[in-house]
Amino acid sequence: MNKAEALRGKAAIIGLGQAGTGEMPGHSPLEILALSVKAALDDCGLKLSDIDGLFTGSSYHFLPTVSVAEYLGIKPRFSDGSMIGGSTFVAHVLHAAMALDAGLCDVALIAYGSNQRTAGGRLISMSEPHPFEQQYEPRHPITAYALAAARHMHEYGTSRENLADVAVAARQWARLNPEAFAREPLTREEVLAARMISDPLSVRDCCLVTDGGGAVIMVRAERARDFPNAPVYFLGGATALSHRSIAQMDDLTVSAAARSGPQAYAMAGLGPKDVDVLALYDAFTINTILFLEDLGFCPKGEGGRFVSEGHIAPGGALPVNTNGGGLSCVHPGMYGIFLVIEAARQLRGSCGDRQVEGAETALVHGNGGTLSSQVTALLGTQATL
Repeated sequence: MNKAEALRGKAAIIGLGQAGTGEMPGHSPLEILALSVKAALDDCGLKLSDIDGLFTGSSYHFLPTVSVAEYLGIKPRFSDGSMIGGSTFVAHVLHAAMALDAGLCDVALIAYGSNQRTAGGRLISMSEPHPFEQQYEPRHPITAYALAAARHMHEYGTSRENLADVAVAARQWARLNPEAFAREPLTREEVLAARMISDPLSVRDCCLVTDGGGAVIMVRAERARDFPNAPVYFLGGATALSHRSIAQMDDLTVSAAARSGPQAYAMAGLGPKDVDVLALYDAFTINTILFLEDLGFCPKGEGGRFVSEGHIAPGGALPVNTNGGGLSCVHPGMYGIFLVIEAARQLRGSCGDRQVEGAETALVHGNGGTLSSQVTALLGTQATL
């Protein structure tokens, strides 16, 4: 066993909280974050003064850990404000497990808050322009994902119908989730007829723009069973980076999930066939197809057909994005923390009508930038240790 594999099962999630998912007018990102933290503390019975590890990122604050610590009134002895886009908070699960195992903190808080919808409501990148792309006036991030989708269609015969079926499956799950922002029925035909944003992606191929905050609290495994809810254990995780500019992506049809996935599986001692539920960062419909392929759930080029056969929808063999995902549940600028929350809820068995019966393992996969950063984490119940 190497040092990375020794991290398996050493830390667990014991608190979960969400706030403002959808619209929360009149609230700042920090206020929404704080409400989600309160919900997570109430969930596990801890106090703000118990938190001594802080992990956060922001689209608004240049010094996110400093801003959040000040607002919450805490002085953590360990903090991590590393920022790799929407996958940041999945990476923070790995980082928190490492910090807890090293004794650098005892109670780790991962938190995020955003008022993107009520503050502006646009699905457009706020980051620096890419010098070799800006002259062509792309609408990032949508244009970059449209490029990947078009190339996948060219190489593998993936169709707009396949892409549409990703959105329809997400909506079917969202209709089972009372917290989802978009719950009205959605058909393949409606996705195909929707306003085109960046060919081949229509507005229904794109994630929501919402407000929302989320918080996750972790402790070392030996303490995890002392709290009210069933603990969810960290089993494995890995991060992979591939490019900053989409023009520098080696292959538009293969994401760095093809590297992060195998590393996370190795740490967890699991493979795709061992996973009961998936939480994949579906900023756009092409994401789900790419990640299903790159994480080993179907062969490369078969993702579109796999989706259209009904595997990922309610009643299918592989439950994916059971909360409705970024396409239909919530997407406040960055979505990664909501992946972790939904996966943990499924393993707790607390998801009501959308609960995956007998779920003991979950794969969480985060995406950041324009397919730039990929982070995979495996979570499990007590039975997986």
